Amino acid sequence: MSKCIYVCPLGPVGEDILDCVTHSLETRSKMAVSVLPAMGDPSYAYDEGRGQYSSKRVLKRLAACCPRETFKIIGVTQLDLYIPILTFVFGAAEMSGQCAVVSTQRLDPRYYNQPADHDLLLARVEKTTVHEFGHGLGLIHCRDRRCVMFSSTRIADTDFKKTQFCLTCQELFKWNLDKRLRPSSL
Repeated sequence: MSKCIYVCPLGPVGEDILDCVTHSLETRSKMAVSVLPAMGDPSYAYDEGRGQYSSKRVLKRLAACCPRETFKIIGVTQLDLYIPILTFVFGAAEMSGQCAVVSTQRLDPRYYNQPADHDLLLARVEKTTVHEFGHGLGLIHCRDRRCVMFSSTRIADTDFKKTQFCLTCQELFKWNLDKRLRPSSL
């Protein structure tokens, strides 16, 4: 059976968001991408003290429910995510691992008391998806502020960067993707 990338909604997620994530992954990877049935809201990851959801716990749960033929699995949620050393994250991934998660909470312009802008939301979702997919393939943060692998610690960082990799990251992306898809020789 061939490897597949899965997108897994965590709680309610709009079809347009799932289509954006799916298209972003298909375009970059040239692989089949399938949307899994929605899992419930990740209440198991809720931290009462922070009022947010632990991305580490979400990633652990995604890893536990991967279909056998999974190449990568990307969870998508509307909930606010964090890692202990940061106030929040737009997404998170296991470095060179199988799982990643994207949150639309802080990608939505309405979060910043701005008017709804669906195109801007989708552009932010695409950038975050590609960024986390890159981490899953072993790419680290890039120093080029226009590269999709630049670290987004503010929404302005996400808005400024492009949806594409810089030339160096693009080569690393291709190399790492090919390396992981190539059958290992014994």
